[in-house]
Amino acid sequence: MIFSCFWFKNETVFLPEQDATQNSKKFFCVLCWQQIELDAGVGVTYSRNEKFVNSLIRFDGEVRGPSGAPAYLGDQLSRTYVYIDGFNLYYGAVRGAPYKWLDLMAMCKALLKPNHIILHIKYFTARVHPTQYDPQKHIRQQTYLRALEAHIPEIEIVYGHFLSHPKTAPLLYPKPPKYTEDIMFTEEKGSDVNLALHFLDDAWLDNYDCGVIISNDSDLAEAVRLVKVRHNKTIGIINPQVKARTNNRQLNQYATFTRRIRDSILKRSQLPDPIPGTAITKPKKW
Repeated sequence: MIFSCFWFKNETVFLPEQDATQNSKKFFCVLCWQQIELDAGVGVTYSRNEKFVNSLIRFDGEVRGPSGAPAYLGDQLSRTYVYIDGFNLYYGAVRGAPYKWLDLMAMCKALLKPNHIILHIKYFTARVHPTQYDPQKHIRQQTYLRALEAHIPEIEIVYGHFLSHPKTAPLLYPKPPKYTEDIMFTEEKGSDVNLALHFLDDAWLDNYDCGVIISNDSDLAEAVRLVKVRHNKTIGIINPQVKARTNNRQLNQYATFTRRIRDSILKRSQLPDPIPGTAITKPKKW
């Protein structure tokens, strides 16, 4: 049955447990374990939230997670938020690979155990701009972001920005008397700060039991430490650097668990083409 969980203000699954001593049934919310009692004979109105049912379904007393594998009481269900450093993921895992049409929800489900109920995915990125070398890059990015929003109801895209400024850089192979070159330096700003703030704020609001960060950026280490020490949350760190041989020790020292993204996971976590119910299709260059 699906009832409204007033604690979390959303619909959830309540597991029934028959009370043999009273003419009623007790129900336990699988997200917060809040108990409610329903008197026998009292009509119960409930709605069918098919999106949620598809990710968490009760089969003969068992709760099954997103992959369909049973989630047992020994592996308690966990309200999970995922925080994705978009550019860290892009440059670490999909740049130069045929997996840019990436389904972030499918990837997260493949990386996490079935007891993780993924309530929200926050994707941190910045809008790219066309260049003389790639005048269509912003169109491809916009198409992908629209595909994510259309296909994954749980996703929220948080934008930073790009900052370009002239810079003098040393030459790798200087030829005296020329040792430097003036270049236009472009860097993405704001995503790491935004991710750290959202991670901390959601922990303070008790929005999750488990916060999962997909990044290898050591600048996030202090936020991870504070969430672990102050809020005692379960923390997962997923390294998107496919070819990296080691993980970031600074970032991982307060993690409850760590994972690494593999090519095999990327391959089987692709968005449908086209996105169902839309005219959004995968960019041809991808």
